[in-house]
Amino acid sequence: MPIEEYGHVMSQFGRVLRVSYLRKCQRCKRLYCRDCMVPDVATGDPTAMLCLHCARRVVSPRSFSKYEGLGNHLKFRGAFTGLVRLSFARIDGLIGSNLPMSAYRTEGWWSNSPFNAHAKAWLDAGWEVQEVNLKEGYVVFKKVRQVPFKSSKRRSSRSEIKKPFTPVPTRSQKPKVPSKTKVSKLYARIKNLERQRASTHGYVRGFKPKSQYEKKLFKPDEKPH
Repeated sequence: MPIEEYGHVMSQFGRVLRVSYLRKCQRCKRLYCRDCMVPDVATGDPTAMLCLHCARRVVSPRSFSKYEGLGNHLKFRGAFTGLVRLSFARIDGLIGSNLPMSAYRTEGWWSNSPFNAHAKAWLDAGWEVQEVNLKEGYVVFKKVRQVPFKSSKRRSSRSEIKKPFTPVPTRSQKPKVPSKTKVSKLYARIKNLERQRASTHGYVRGFKPKSQYEKKLFKPDEKPH
C-alpha cells in the first residue's frame, strides 16, 4: 500500500517520490514513476498508462503447452501414487483437445524422447511411459522422480489463513414494548368480542328470539312492517 506523507508516496520499488511524479497502472492498479509507464500498447491511448510489466504481458503473453494439463495431472497424482493408468479419452479431456492420429496408431508416439513436446510434458513432471495398449486405448505412466505440485498464487493466497476467525459483533434485538394506546385498544376489542359471544351463546345459528317489547307490540305470527 502506498504511504502518503507530506505530499510524498512510496512507490512499488520502495522509493519515496512526489505524488505528481507517480502514475497508476490501468491494469494492475499499482503506483509507478512516470519513467516506468508507457501508453496502452493494445489501444494506443496515451491517457491509459501501463507499467512495463503489464505492457510486456500484453505484447508477449505467456505461451502454454498443449500438454501442460497432462503434466499437471501427473504432478498431482505423484503425491500419493507411483503408477497411473490413463485412457486416451481421459488424456483428451486433460489437454482440452484431441490426440493426433499417430498416438492411436503407433506406439513410437509414446516414446520417452525429450525432443518431443508431448513427451517433455510427462518427463518434466517426473513420469515415464511404461506400457501402451493401442487396442484397448490406454497408457500406463510410472513415476521416476518426485516433482512438487505447485498451485496458482491466487488460489494459495486465498486459502492461506493469516489470523483466526473472529465473528462480527452483533447487537441483541430488544423486544419492542407496545404503547399504552395499542394495549388499551386491543383490550377493548377483546372485551367486545367476549360480550358478542356471550350474547349469542345458546342460540341457533341465524335465529334470535324476540325481546319482551316486541312480544307485547306484535302477535307471535305477525311481523312488523
